[in-house]
Parts: sequence; structure tokens; C-alpha cells
Amino acid sequence: MNQDPQTLTPEKSLWHAKELMRLKKISGVPVVDDKGKLVGIVSIEDIIIALEKGYIRDPIEKHMSRNVIYLKPDESVQTAIEYFERYGYGRFPVVDEIKRVVGVITKEDILRGLLKWFSVVYTHDERRNNVLESEYYYRSLITGEPLDKKGADFAFEIDYSDVNLAGVGAAKLKKFLTDKGLPPDVVRRVSIATYEAETNVVIHSGSHGIIYCFLSDSSVKVRVEDYGKGIEDVELAMQEGYSAAPDYVRELGFGAGMGLANMKRFSDKMMIVSEVGKGVIVEMLFYLDREEGSKATQNP
Repeated sequence: MNQDPQTLTPEKSLWHAKELMRLKKISGVPVVDDKGKLVGIVSIEDIIIALEKGYIRDPIEKHMSRNVIYLKPDESVQTAIEYFERYGYGRFPVVDEIKRVVGVITKEDILRGLLKWFSVVYTHDERRNNVLESEYYYRSLITGEPLDKKGADFAFEIDYSDVNLAGVGAAKLKKFLTDKGLPPDVVRRVSIATYEAETNVVIHSGSHGIIYCFLSDSSVKVRVEDYGKGIEDVELAMQEGYSAAPDYVRELGFGAGMGLANMKRFSDKMMIVSEVGKGVIVEMLFYLDREEGSKATQNP
């Protein structure tokens, strides 16, 4: 577990939480009182809802989750795994006998290194150029199927000119998927990954972008395109802390990374195509039933 966890106090605003999550590349923050005791938790999902409903400047205590599931330092790894399976959360605070937060444990702490090689693919060289410069621009990067962008179930144009608008598209997509009756866990994963991709367009691209969403009976496909600076080295960008964000954006709490690890974690399949000066395409696939989707991948 991380024994030096980031925490916030209840009087801080949800905007502060948003900044901290971007700066530290985390998806949730324990909320503690002045003695360091756990009183709640705030997540990226809470941030997306706050952006959607317009109360991002409210104090955390008005909207945080108060019934927090937590682990204790002496509990086993098996118990932690059971908690992740039972509750579906991405992280749990770890508290001592008087409920002081002493750490945070994530799935990655347990499963690091076990991600399958096909979970993220970066296309290189000639194939990359084929995608960016040919009719393949209108095909799915993951399945190769034609994409009718005009017939997308959801589309949102990203305005890069105001950093405060980062996340608006993800919030609208979350509402759209919720209204469609998709499972809450799927909606949560899609909205978090899309938030990261959208924020990258606003902060890093220097250009407008578009979020497309395509629905099928078994999956949600999200494609985020921009026409800006591009990523010179995707492998480098995948590393924690890599950033091309300008100083004024960093001062807002953004830009300590590109969120690619979060996109990878919350999606079932992901592909990135980029070329310097031509932009970035990120495509993510989310299975409505992750178990069935995994079987389909293993047995095409």
C-alpha cells in the first residue's frame, strides 16, 4: 500500500479535490478531520457529477461519501482482493485502530505487472501513418470496422481554450449513458477514462477535439480525437509524472501526467495513435459484461 497517502479536509472545495487528483494522478482521496481520522472519501466520479451539476466550488463535506469501506493494516492480501471484488472500488483507505488514515491500497498495488500485453497497443511507424493519413482514419483502431462518425450515438466538441471546461464532455457522456440505462459500473468506468482523455485535449493538444461514443449490445466504444501537437513518445507519456503542460496549467493542479494509465486501467481495450503535428486518437472499448468480454478476447 501507499504509506504516504494524499488526504483532504472537509472544508476544502471539490475544485481542490479535482486539482489534487490531477496533480497526483489518483482517482480518489480520503477526507480526514484535524486529527487525521477518516470521515469520508471523494472520487473522480464525484468530481464529474459536480462538473455536470455546477457545484465544483462547494466544500467537499457537502458531497463526499461518508459510509467509507476501509481496510486495516493487519488484514491479509486475500481480504483486500475480496473487498475489490465485492465492492468494485479502485482503492480503499487503510486505517488504524482509532480510524487514522495510514495508507491507501489500490488494485495496482496487488496486481501490478499482471496486466495483459494486449490491454494497450501503440501503433508505430508505417501503420501509424496509415491510420492518420488514409481511410483507416474512419475505421475503429481496435476492431478495424468502419466508423460512421456522423452516426455516433454521442458526440461532443471539446473546447481547449478554457481549462475550466475540462471534464464537461465526460459529464455529459455520463448523463447520456445513465439515461440509456447502462450499468452504473460501466458508466463510471467510461466517464472516468473519458474525463482523462478530454482533459488531455484541453491541456496538451493546443487544438479542438471531439469525443465520439458508439453503443452496441455488448460494449461501449469511446473515441477521442484532436488535431494538435501529438505525442512524440507514447511510451514516455505512459510514465507517471510525464507532462507537456504549460506552467499556468500546472498552477491549477493539472499537468503532472497525461492520465493514460487511468484510461488503460478503466477500459477493457485501448489503442493510441499519434504523430507529432497531426494529433492524437485514443480509442477505448468497455464491455458491458467484463467477464464475457474477456472470454470473447481469448476465444475470437
